[in-house]
Amino acid sequence: MEKKSIDQLKEICSQVRRDILRMVHGVQSGHPGASLGCTEFFVALYFKQMEHNPDFKMEGKGEDLFFLSNGHISPVWYSILARSGYFDLEELKTFRKINSRLQGHPATEENLPGIRVASGSLGQGLSVAIGAAQAKKIDGDDKTVYVLMGDGEQQEGQIWEAAMYAAHHKVDNLIATIDYNGQQIDGPTKKIMDLISLKAKYEAFGWQVVETKSGNDLEAVLEGLKEAKRLSGKGKPVLNLLYTDMGYGVDFMVGTHKWHGIAPSDEQLENGLAQLEETLGDF
Repeated sequence: MEKKSIDQLKEICSQVRRDILRMVHGVQSGHPGASLGCTEFFVALYFKQMEHNPDFKMEGKGEDLFFLSNGHISPVWYSILARSGYFDLEELKTFRKINSRLQGHPATEENLPGIRVASGSLGQGLSVAIGAAQAKKIDGDDKTVYVLMGDGEQQEGQIWEAAMYAAHHKVDNLIATIDYNGQQIDGPTKKIMDLISLKAKYEAFGWQVVETKSGNDLEAVLEGLKEAKRLSGKGKPVLNLLYTDMGYGVDFMVGTHKWHGIAPSDEQLENGLAQLEETLGDF
């Protein structure tokens, strides 16, 4: 895809956030909080970092691959896929509706372009991404595999089995990102099950770790992804710790777990949209 300028990327971010609010409001169901918080990451990844092709082929040979482990933040991913040409923008209107390809968690049975694995059962995405990365090595494909996980998801045991496996087998064409917003469905991660230092944990497991301290600053996100890519191919898997604010971009949603999985009312939708410029046209 054609790479975008910083100004263009910022315009896309604003429009994607509008898409998220309108999709979740339209069906009064979905997960706006982390979707809003991860917008800069998705925009940077799909419109600047990854080498990918909207003419979707499931095997993805000769292109970078992305897997979403924390599948509940599907609204941001669907918006990104539509706006980068994987499917028609009008399909966003069907989000979470009966017989829609845009399920609450990404699914594969309806062959939605861009989706290579059903996700949402937390803890599994890293394992899938490792398998895809190893397959690329076997095939002599030099492209990179990306995966996004949530920070609350790090409480799953399968994550740590996969992390140990990836380091042991030198899966160095893998870049994993953790959305480190400090929130999960029942409250702050520090209260539910404190993660302590994820950086120290992953380094102890044999990973290279990049910290992106300002995960809602587009330039910082781009720099973090660039650094993660620079570290790849050196014998170790790479982790990008992305510090974000849940609900970023909408003042009454930011920084709280309460908007993890709640849809805005009509009045709240108007309030939120008033804070976000319509830059590319609503669906």
